[in-house]
Amino acid sequence: MKRYAKNIIAMILSVVLFTGCTASTINLNNTNDSKVEGNEKIVREVKENEKENDDKRNVDENELSEANSDLDSEPDTNDKEQEDKKEKEINLQEIKPNEAGKVMIVMYHALGDEEKDFVRTRENFKKDLELLYEKGYRLISLNDYINNDIDIEAGKTPVVITFDDGNNSDFNIIEENGEKKVDPNCAVGILEDFYKEHPDFGLEATFYIYGRNPFRQKDLIDYKLKYIINKGMDIGNHTSGHDKLSVLSAEDIQKTLAENVKYIKQYLPDYEVNTLALPYGARPKSEEKRNYLYNGSFDGIEYQNIGALAVGANPAHSSIHKEFNHRYIPRVHGSSGEWGIRFWLEYFDKHPEKRYISDGDQDTVTIQEHQRDVVDETKIGDKKLRIYKLEKK
Repeated sequence: MKRYAKNIIAMILSVVLFTGCTASTINLNNTNDSKVEGNEKIVREVKENEKENDDKRNVDENELSEANSDLDSEPDTNDKEQEDKKEKEINLQEIKPNEAGKVMIVMYHALGDEEKDFVRTRENFKKDLELLYEKGYRLISLNDYINNDIDIEAGKTPVVITFDDGNNSDFNIIEENGEKKVDPNCAVGILEDFYKEHPDFGLEATFYIYGRNPFRQKDLIDYKLKYIINKGMDIGNHTSGHDKLSVLSAEDIQKTLAENVKYIKQYLPDYEVNTLALPYGARPKSEEKRNYLYNGSFDGIEYQNIGALAVGANPAHSSIHKEFNHRYIPRVHGSSGEWGIRFWLEYFDKHPEKRYISDGDQDTVTIQEHQRDVVDETKIGDKKLRIYKLEKK
């Protein structure tokens, strides 16, 4: 396109110059050679025409130069596309992306001074975050995990953090000089402080609440729920009364889930509560009742859950895996004991080929050749599927 534009400008310049020269020639041919004054007049006209043509030629040449400069400065779309493509290119043999690998959904309940079954010491929680970061894990939301919308750096592994019950140690507010402040010793405070030091780690987490006093500071419920959402974290359903769903009727299942959604929407009217953490990990035996865990309504309040979380005790499949089941997603205990987070961190250190490794491209799903049969391509959607063979060393 640049070449055509230059040719057109050159043609216009040629026509202008030719016209000027022709006019000079006609004036000369019509001259009466016998009259000196006429000759002098003609000479003057010729000189004036030549000067005019020279000026015109200079202007046209300047315009041509400017036009060429403008054309040369135009961004080349193809060059930009190549640059973007180059940025997304990675060394597959070095990074070894494995987006069909396992993902840890870590389950915490409360933080305290003493380690117990469902209590993590603050120091151990901080150490968990440090280990995750050092070993190449990055926080993502549960929604992004379920929807296969993972956007982290190439070579890193996604991890999801959840907190059940809405304990005060999960989110506590203190006052300093008459102003509200997040307690640096609660889970939200610890996560925020770690994020400030390591912004590439992320700040995603989901808090599963129940009852009428989440986080146990009744005067601050509105403040806390809005604070969590504004920080990019999430709120999830844990039933209205921490109910054991396996023993409830179909109507009562819908009632406890819908009432909790109604309560949360009093404070967050535009927020969609769309994931459920099963209290005690219990669910009905019958498929008919189980369906109400994911869709239902009560007293005009509808709810829909895209995922339900179990209590334990192992990493989950990638959401593109054929065995991924969004209706019952396993979680890893936030503990140092057997089957806890420390156990699985060590396991993946020994078996790195088992863990999910990102290719760094949100629009592409990359798997290794031997994983072709375990991937459900209908779950990939409009993303590109890239399959490669890992070379043996």
